[in-house]
Amino acid sequence: MASPVPSSTPAAGDLSEATAHQLTDVVTRLRRALRTSIRTEYPWEALPMAQIELMQALSDQSPARVGDLAARQRLSASTVSGLIGQLMTAGLVVRGTHAEDRRVAVVELTAAGRRQLADWQAAHQRRIGAALERLSAQEQEAVAAALPALAKLVEHLFAGSGADEEEPGAGEKAGA
Repeated sequence: MASPVPSSTPAAGDLSEATAHQLTDVVTRLRRALRTSIRTEYPWEALPMAQIELMQALSDQSPARVGDLAARQRLSASTVSGLIGQLMTAGLVVRGTHAEDRRVAVVELTAAGRRQLADWQAAHQRRIGAALERLSAQEQEAVAAALPALAKLVEHLFAGSGADEEEPGAGEKAGA
């Protein structure tokens, strides 16, 4: 009896495993490259990534309650409170009271916080834009075409994680 001829096309599970491995590697290297390259243009940046992400959340929806921020960032309320305390000390956020219920504390970005976040985002966009320009038109289109699928992948990753789990790297320096 003849042995089966190996297929030149990998099985779906093999493809998924290989893709997951390659994507993990690429994302890790992309984050490292972003952290390294941002220091070229924005060398004074010292905020941990968790603080930047919290500021981004406040930029999207502000003012916000600590509990809401914690749920959105998938961090514990005590972790978010600590981050807010650090951001308050730096003058980047301010605590206030909810407009409809004065007993509820809310947090929002200060003008300095909005400026710092805008500077950080602009520096990243310039660095990524410059790198994208070095790609061929076909490679640029491939990156753009992958964005919706990557966004969906992020949704699936968040849906599969516990809402109260701390994300690894919560103390990581800004840059990715």
